[in-house]
Amino acid sequence: MSSLSILIVGTGIAGPTLALLLQRANPLHHITLIERAPTLRASGLQLDFKAQGTPIMRKMGLLEAMRAHHVNETGAQIVGAKGEVLAAFGIKEDVGTEGGDGVDVTFEDGREERFDLVVGADGQNSRTRKMAFGEEVSAEAFKELGSQVAYFNIPRGAGDGTIARLFFSAKSRAVMARNGGRPMTQVYMFSQSNLEKIKASYGKSVAEQKAVWKETFKGAGWETDRFLEGMQTADDFYAHHIAQVKLPSLYKGRIALVGDAGYCPSVMTGKGTTAAFIGAYLLAGELARKPHDVDAALKSYDEVMKEPVKLAQIIDANLSLPSSSLAVWFIRNGLWAACSLKIDKLVMKLMPQKKEKGTLEGWQLPNYPELNLRE
Repeated sequence: MSSLSILIVGTGIAGPTLALLLQRANPLHHITLIERAPTLRASGLQLDFKAQGTPIMRKMGLLEAMRAHHVNETGAQIVGAKGEVLAAFGIKEDVGTEGGDGVDVTFEDGREERFDLVVGADGQNSRTRKMAFGEEVSAEAFKELGSQVAYFNIPRGAGDGTIARLFFSAKSRAVMARNGGRPMTQVYMFSQSNLEKIKASYGKSVAEQKAVWKETFKGAGWETDRFLEGMQTADDFYAHHIAQVKLPSLYKGRIALVGDAGYCPSVMTGKGTTAAFIGAYLLAGELARKPHDVDAALKSYDEVMKEPVKLAQIIDANLSLPSSSLAVWFIRNGLWAACSLKIDKLVMKLMPQKKEKGTLEGWQLPNYPELNLRE
């Protein structure tokens, strides 16, 4: 059995998943995981887990452990400025320098090491992608979708429950609060206004970023003032572009990309986590299937990932936020009417089932006996 030395950059979702799968396939692999953050993040936002993510977790023997940490979010509501429910929707019950045969890597402390393979799993702003493919190719692959988003947690309020609440405001702004029965409430702020100031703030301190987001959402209405007040002391504030990553290839030489680094579908699809699991599973599977030919394994990985990447990046919803008070009024009342007349349920019945061909849910996950996973 051929063993490899593999460097994985990033300890989000895709990186550790890939490491575990590779180790299951061949315990002799020498795997190094590195991360820029000084500590593992103990807090964060809830993740959508769909389609092929479930069978992959089952094969890894981690499905029950994951279910033990599930979030009790029982639905979603569109709310008005006074918190009145305009529409309600249910949810499903299921929940270096490149070389021909390796990569020479110099670490921050000056240590040098050669790896058979380097995998970038370091997010949509991947530095690995920029180093491997070049700044120009990386920039071209980064497709902004016209929105910025900020996330943070605040203490649970009296009205925060198991139903997610979404509020549209004028000036192309929206706010969502998700609690799921926990002590802390997750706040999402979406903006398509004040974009230049928001973008310029990303290279500055967190305090300066918060100041720009406070300016952007001042007077937005509903419970936004409470959220902005909580944002000031939130220690997990994070903001970024809403974007997709579209590369012609997921590898170059002996450097490959998984997760958002290679094919970020954006938060608007709800498929980022599932796509990260799929990528880690397929890359590990192809390496296990072709243990003596890393280059052939990377080529196969690139080919087999094309379809799930294409399907994961489909965005069904209109990404435009209402810019005027009149537009907000039409959206709120239109949703209220649709929900009151049960038109939303009729539309759901008429829509094609999720597992039909042409959807990520309908894509067939390959089987890799070489990974030595549970069936």
